[in-house]
Amino acid sequence: MKTILVDGINCFVSKDGHIFNEMFNLLETYPNKKIILTGANDEQFKMFGLDKMPYEVFTLKHDPEKTNSKYYEMLFERLNLTKKEVVYFEHSLDAVKSAQLVGINTYFYDDTKKDLGSLKEFLDDSLTAQ
Repeated sequence: MKTILVDGINCFVSKDGHIFNEMFNLLETYPNKKIILTGANDEQFKMFGLDKMPYEVFTLKHDPEKTNSKYYEMLFERLNLTKKEVVYFEHSLDAVKSAQLVGINTYFYDDTKKDLGSLKEFLDDSLTAQ
């Protein structure tokens, strides 16, 4: 079963540390494991409330950033995952491109539109594809 990689700040969590409840409710309809991805350092981790998330949180503390494909290679290594075992949605176009460079099926989630219908379509299609 594929793991859903969830963009942290500006996607799942607002900058004031509030979880986007509608997104949480959508994600809860899937039995898949979810991992929140962030670049937050220790101070930001607390500031954004990432220590209180309902899912595991993965960070490399800005070394490197998610806009660097090395971030995802290190994620795979540390969590014993492969590109075929994950799907990812992200609000930063540069991070989307970086993830796609290492072969991750990645969806650009426009955090200004909050289009959960399109996100659901992406997840439905991606989680059933082999």
